[in-house]
Amino acid sequence: MQRPLVAPSILSADFARLADELERISDADWAHVDVMDAHFVPNLTLGAPVVEALAAASPIPLDCHLMVSDVDRWALDYAEAGAAGVTIHAEASAAPVRTARALRAAGARAGLALRPATAFEAYEDLLPEVDMVLVMTVEPGFGGQEFLDVTLPKLRRVRRAVDAADLDVRVQVDGGVSEDTIARCAEAGADVFVAGSAVYGAADAAGAIARLRELAAAHMPR
Repeated sequence: MQRPLVAPSILSADFARLADELERISDADWAHVDVMDAHFVPNLTLGAPVVEALAAASPIPLDCHLMVSDVDRWALDYAEAGAAGVTIHAEASAAPVRTARALRAAGARAGLALRPATAFEAYEDLLPEVDMVLVMTVEPGFGGQEFLDVTLPKLRRVRRAVDAADLDVRVQVDGGVSEDTIARCAEAGADVFVAGSAVYGAADAAGAIARLRELAAAHMPR
């Protein structure tokens, strides 16, 4: 497995000071940007123009997670806005292969996200078309939710499939990731960890990032 990456979610940041909040997490690997449209999920955040501004200000790459309806229509806008990675939800995509290929052609990582109740097996054959699989460990829409242990078996299945195919595909977890839960995620096969309140709620964001990375590395399979 690859080294663990920590991607703090700016959903837990102060939206009135986003440039400063990105500086707070400059020791992280990626900045996770949750894009929500109040249709696919019951929350509304930001869109491509804001991502373009964030990309210009961010000291680290942006990892955009699109929780929007008709995602095939909108995904490329985020790559063109400067996101290093764009993750689409399987449940919102009618043409995930076409969209993933368009994202890669634009120079962005292509990710495929699965809600807690969405089975991975229907999408296993798509692994060569993506750079990352995101297993949601809470219901998407709001930060600060409790981690769902019921998602861990799916996470293990994703890891086994990636390893069996010998693919360079990252496995990301998002939702309720903290010092209390990251070990379980790492042991199950995750190598990218999205953490919101665990980082932005800490007095020392850099210290929280370092601690999460250390815990993940200690529990990832050798």
